[in-house]
Amino acid sequence: MRGDLASLAHTVANAAAELVCPTRCVSCNMPGELLCDSCRASMPWIDQRWACPVCGAPFGWLTCTACEGEWESRTCVCALGFEQTASQMVACLKDRAELRLAGVNAAAMATALDEASAWLAPDGGMRFCPDQTDALCFVPATADAYARRGFDHMELVCAELAPMVGLPLFDVLKRTSRHDQRELDRTQRAQNLVGTIDVVDDVSGMRLLLADDVVTSGASMREATRVLLARGAAEVTCCALTRVW
Repeated sequence: MRGDLASLAHTVANAAAELVCPTRCVSCNMPGELLCDSCRASMPWIDQRWACPVCGAPFGWLTCTACEGEWESRTCVCALGFEQTASQMVACLKDRAELRLAGVNAAAMATALDEASAWLAPDGGMRFCPDQTDALCFVPATADAYARRGFDHMELVCAELAPMVGLPLFDVLKRTSRHDQRELDRTQRAQNLVGTIDVVDDVSGMRLLLADDVVTSGASMREATRVLLARGAAEVTCCALTRVW
């Protein structure tokens, strides 16, 4: 009885919220859904067949000038190019607190991982295989960002992603403050992140799937991968919602 009342109250509250502030598409602002049919159909999906198996860049299978083949992870899978609808999926969750996007973004990442499971990583194994992965972890927000937003966007996304890919969620990384990355070049981004990510639990021998929302130069992913491997992780596979290219 108590559960039924709670469910009814939740339904009424949602209905009231829709009356006051109707759900709109995060890309085109059309009322109705977080992603309307038109924007969903035009999402800039990365074809995993042609994506760089090292850094996840679209159309980088034959030649990729973004990573130079030097990433520490075994592979990187990215779902969408960072443009149009995809960029709004990132911004509206992270900066506008549209928390319902956590599940939407997670579903996009799960779709890319499923497609990537049919293609080889540089080590000869599948780019993603849940049976050969022990846990999902994520690149966390800094303490400053968490205090400003009141939540860690990738923690929310990964809470949704974990059951989709059949992995336990392992909140094992922490970050200290650093300068804003947006105005820095590739070399400066890497230098800016050195020593800012640490491991807070035992990862010895673990095969980890590491998630983030955006890969630009790869500095955050690579620094997180380095510290995980340095603390004894057996291997790290990276996954991101979007790839800047």
